[in-house]
Amino acid sequence: DMLPNSTERAVTISGTPDAIIQCVRQICVVMLESPPKGATIPYRPKPASTPVIFAGGQAYTIQGQYAIPHPDQLTKLHQLAMQQTPFPPLGQTNPAFPGEKLPLHSSEEAQNLMGQSSGLDASPPASTHELTIPNDLIGCIIGRQGTKINEIRQMSGAQIKIANATEGSSERQITITGTPANISLAQYLINARLTSEVTGMGAL
Repeated sequence: DMLPNSTERAVTISGTPDAIIQCVRQICVVMLESPPKGATIPYRPKPASTPVIFAGGQAYTIQGQYAIPHPDQLTKLHQLAMQQTPFPPLGQTNPAFPGEKLPLHSSEEAQNLMGQSSGLDASPPASTHELTIPNDLIGCIIGRQGTKINEIRQMSGAQIKIANATEGSSERQITITGTPANISLAQYLINARLTSEVTGMGAL
């Protein structure tokens, strides 16, 4: 069934990681070769609860343009949280251990610590890959008014730039920037378009 208030449907894929990756690639190829007809209404899930803010020891829920006082339970939770002992400033006595001072770190040490902690969940670094496409096939990659290349950008999540035609050259250079996974998917989708065009199945 279609998702509420949209023209989209949820697809559930089960299997090994490799099988799931291959399945997603095939779905992307089908979406490229058979774009949706008519307007697409994306699914926008509604928030599970209304936003809550705390001011002056009171909890409020946001309803439209107004802040409505919230039941006492949230207010009590907020007050309880505020009563917890905050972390002392660097260099001051730690209340849990009287007489013990927290060490002061230099800015360089602090940056190193921040770099180590942030590196745990850092996303893969972006890289760049270049490939060349014959001039007579570049049209199937770009599509009418750039529709195909925009679809590939959206599906892969990569930044894709196509160089202008160079006089005397029979090829165009394509630069793909993104994570290794983004680049791999973009290459796959570009190759799928080329294969489809060469075998006579592509439609511009």
